[in-house]
Amino acid sequence: MRSATVFRSSELARLVGVSPDTLRLYERKGLLHSPARAANGYRRYSRESVDRIRLIRSALTIGFTLAELEPILTLRDAGGAPCRRVRELAEKKLRNLELRIEELSQLRRRIRKVLARWDRSLKATPRNHRAGLLQSLAASGPGPVCKLPPYVMAALTKEAGR
Repeated sequence: MRSATVFRSSELARLVGVSPDTLRLYERKGLLHSPARAANGYRRYSRESVDRIRLIRSALTIGFTLAELEPILTLRDAGGAPCRRVRELAEKKLRNLELRIEELSQLRRRIRKVLARWDRSLKATPRNHRAGLLQSLAASGPGPVCKLPPYVMAALTKEAGR
């Protein structure tokens, strides 16, 4: 890395642990100021860009989206104080997370009941005969639908496929 406080895309990306494509995405979304350009056209990021990207990455880890961050950072850059809005959004994220945890807990209880019922059915079914496990689900009704985010369903599906 250079000793100056100016970084090329690849240097900055490596320093903050993202890809150069991520830097360009942040620029397009208005989260990261467009950097100065060198004579050869390369982007030249300032030391402040490091702090800005770390701020963005930290906010993403607690559930903020890029779309939510854009107006917050724009207001902040204009000298505004978006702190109350940031807190409101974080509180909303916590409420949504608590609701999802409850939905997952309900789903876990339902699956445990289904597995117990299936275990009884399998115990009473001779080997190489169908126990009709999936049919028993249909016969008992769908039960409450657990509205999980797509990434949770994908993770559950992936885990089940192992």
